[in-house]
Parts: sequence; C-alpha cells; structure tokens
Amino acid sequence: MAHEEAIKPAAVQYAPAPATPVGNPVPLGLFGFGTATFVLSCLNAGIFGLSVTTPPNIVIGIAIFYGGIAQILASMWAFKAGSTFAATAFGSYGSFWLSYAVILIPWFGVLDSYTGYERDVGSALGVFILGFAIFSFLMWFATLRTNIALSALFVFLTITFTLLSIAEFKRADGLKWKRVINSSKTFSHVLPTLNDSSSFST
Repeated sequence: MAHEEAIKPAAVQYAPAPATPVGNPVPLGLFGFGTATFVLSCLNAGIFGLSVTTPPNIVIGIAIFYGGIAQILASMWAFKAGSTFAATAFGSYGSFWLSYAVILIPWFGVLDSYTGYERDVGSALGVFILGFAIFSFLMWFATLRTNIALSALFVFLTITFTLLSIAEFKRADGLKWKRVINSSKTFSHVLPTLNDSSSFST
C-alpha cells in the first residue's frame, strides 16, 4: 500500500483562464437613452412637422430596442466591467423605456383599462414618471465625486422627469418645450467611464 501511494501521480495544476476584456458600454447606454428621449420630446412638443395630437407609434420602436433593450445590454456589460453605478443607471432607465412602451402598445391594454376613468390617466402617468424623478435624484448623490458634467447630467435628468411628471399631473402644455431642452443634456457620450473610483456607489 505504501508503495502504491509513493508512485501515485501528482494532481495536475491548470492555470486559470484569462479574463475576457469588456468594452466600455457607457456610450451605448447614453446614446440609447438620449436618442429615445429626444424623439419622444419632439413628439410631445409638436415640432419638426409633428403635432401634439400625433399618435406616439413612432416612439414605440425606439423605446423598446434603443432606449430599452440596448440600455439593458449596456447595463449587463457594465456589471461585467465592474461598474455597479453605470449598470444600475442603464438597467433602470432601460426598464423605464420598456415599461413606457408597454403603456403605449394597445395589445397590453394598459390605457384601455382606464375606460370610464380617463381623468385618472394623467395622474397615473404622473406617479409613474415621478418614481424615476426620485430615482434620478438619488443617483445624483453618487456623482458628487465625479466631474461637474456628469453631476449636471443627473441634475438635468431629475429636472426632466420632474417636469414630465408635473405635465402629466397638470396637463400643462407649456412645460413641453422644457422636455426638449433637458433631453439634450442626455447626450453626454464623451463623459468618462463610470467606475468605483469616481463615485460613492460600489
């Protein structure tokens, strides 16, 4: 028995597989959110030949694929890259666009369910958007150690969602131009990568 243990081959040691590098997902996420917001804002403001009474059908596609799915993919890649803050931001805003598209698609029957309660639609949408205004405000705190441009981005996002919420509550058409102005702030694709060394969130 002792002789058999002596000639037993040693366990083979395998080197760990090298980590696969992940590209920067931030530009994809910011472009997705910015473009979808810009298109919706132009529709709401009734500019570029559009009317405030135009059906929002053109928004649905970009809300699902660019504002929604593309941002969620960017979120997953941000998790892989180790940026929890960017992953949380893109995943949340991507979910916002997907859920907003669901509201607009008749097949889901969200708006039809308010038949007889049409006056409550504005309040319901106001509460829905207000939740993301609060989220944007909380995310702003995680940018306090970053540059001014990034911190300002989330300030404008908070203002944008707040004005959108007020507009839904009050049906105030005068606020729609502010949507276009604030939506332009989302095109901050030149900002540095959000990472653990530049924010309070890990």
